[in-house]
Amino acid sequence: MRKMKDSKIEWVGEIPETWGTMPLYCFYSERKNINIFGREQNLLSLSYGEIIRKDINTSEGLLPSNYNGYNIVKADDIIIRPTDLQNDKRSLRTGLVKERGIITSAYIALKPKCGANSRYNHYLLHSYDTSKVFYNMGNGVRQGLNYDEFAKLIVLVPPIDEQQRIADFLDRECERIDGLKADIEAQIETLEKYKRSVITEAVTHGLNPVAPMKDSGLEWIGNIPLDWNFGRIGGLYELRNEKVSDKDYMPLSVTMKGILPQLETAAKTNDGDNRKLVRKGDFAINSRSDRRGSCGISEYDGSVSLINTILKPRNQMEARYYNWLFHTPNFSDEFYKWGHGIVDDLWATTWQEMKRIQIPVPPLPEQKEIADYLDEKCAQIDELISQKQSQIETLETYKKSLIFEYVTGKKEVV
Repeated sequence: MRKMKDSKIEWVGEIPETWGTMPLYCFYSERKNINIFGREQNLLSLSYGEIIRKDINTSEGLLPSNYNGYNIVKADDIIIRPTDLQNDKRSLRTGLVKERGIITSAYIALKPKCGANSRYNHYLLHSYDTSKVFYNMGNGVRQGLNYDEFAKLIVLVPPIDEQQRIADFLDRECERIDGLKADIEAQIETLEKYKRSVITEAVTHGLNPVAPMKDSGLEWIGNIPLDWNFGRIGGLYELRNEKVSDKDYMPLSVTMKGILPQLETAAKTNDGDNRKLVRKGDFAINSRSDRRGSCGISEYDGSVSLINTILKPRNQMEARYYNWLFHTPNFSDEFYKWGHGIVDDLWATTWQEMKRIQIPVPPLPEQKEIADYLDEKCAQIDELISQKQSQIETLETYKKSLIFEYVTGKKEVV
């Protein structure tokens, strides 16, 4: 076992006796190479700890008027996102550049000096990042960093040949772990698709596979059982439109997972006295197209933002059946088709429009039978998805630990 010594860095602890420590500026300067006249077109972005290509001609998201102020970076540069340290402690803030391109000048671009091993240092800074080291360095209202501050960061300095071995080893191991994660994520996507098909099949065709069918006349529904009827949403629900304050009624959020107590970290307006009342058992749906699929039955008395439509069920219906129906992608498409707005991808569907939408009305006992079936079946699928998400979390924890142990010399590549 090799000899160890105190690194004098609290979060690192002991390092091998042959390793040193030095400020980051000994190995990296700041790259400032502004993209003038738009000569560089390979747009790069930092996403989940990876530097990826982006389509410079995309029309999605918030876009600059041009990319002339972007920074031209090169392979082996290390990118640091130094902004908003106070409010965002989840995002990965480091990435290794693998090709020449341009990236926002809001990021710090570290240019390697002669002898710097960027692959090793990328893993080291990634470990600093996941250990939340950067968050104690920020200044200002939004806790940002500049290069001069970041360059004083003390980093570990293994022998050059050992840096290479560590980087090679971690490249192989991280690629293997990422491959396992990708396989599990594909399994989750398959389960999600299966769940959507189970819901759609049950709420539109019922549970009897040999039941005689008829054409619903509705494109988004297709065929339905012969003994089912039709109705309009306005005949099954009435609008609840009472204004309340979040001081009197618990603030709730309308999400794709249903109606949930509002998180402390949720974006809030300054108009807490101007919200809508929700009673336990009400159905709430976000009327905006950019919140597609955000709806559910509330288990709480509370308040939600004005953009939501709150519906009180009328008599003689099984609300759980319609909750499942309203969660189908087909209904989301139909719901927003009735809306209106000023841009193609963002508009709202009001109650006046929503109440006219035609929906299937199975016999009441069958509504309950379908709801019971979907409650149980989807709970089983969700449990499988949860298990696979736990596997991903375990792999992510293992990967983080693996990187830390090797970049700090706790374990040796042999």
